Amino acid sequence: MNAQEASFADFYERSRDNCLRAVFASIGDRPAAEDCVAEAFARAWVSWRKVSAHPVPQAWVIRTALNLSVSSWRRRRREVPLDDAGSQLSSTDGHGGPQVDDGLDSAIWTVLTGLPLRQRQVIALRLFLDLDTASTAAALDIAPGTVTAHLARATAALREQLTHSNLREEPL
Repeated sequence: MNAQEASFADFYERSRDNCLRAVFASIGDRPAAEDCVAEAFARAWVSWRKVSAHPVPQAWVIRTALNLSVSSWRRRRREVPLDDAGSQLSSTDGHGGPQVDDGLDSAIWTVLTGLPLRQRQVIALRLFLDLDTASTAAALDIAPGTVTAHLARATAALREQLTHSNLREEPL
């Protein structure tokens, strides 16, 4: 194994779970997130010299995966289903609920899926990957102030929803 292969293998081992978690939280569909992250890592390998020079290679992979997700969504939107058989497929756990990553509490997941897409993306990058505001802004191609605003709105919504759900669960 040469130095480039070893460098990429180390990056992949250290980053794959965090990248998958971030993309999954952003798009809400585990199988689609796995496909997008796998394709993003494949593209990272092809362009490893460029990607390894990126200030935050994980952000590059996540941005690529999110772009792939949007492209996939756009393609599916133009497709015409032949029958209703495809509509029976979903990203559920077989019990009607969403398929939840083992590292994410189901109550948090439920509230997180109710947030707007951009807020989910900011939460995923800032909290799951622990990226700073500038890196998150660069990965999402938005201004740093926009990252701060989305993070503030998202954390306020999460706090409110989780507080209300905890109050409903506590016995009087």
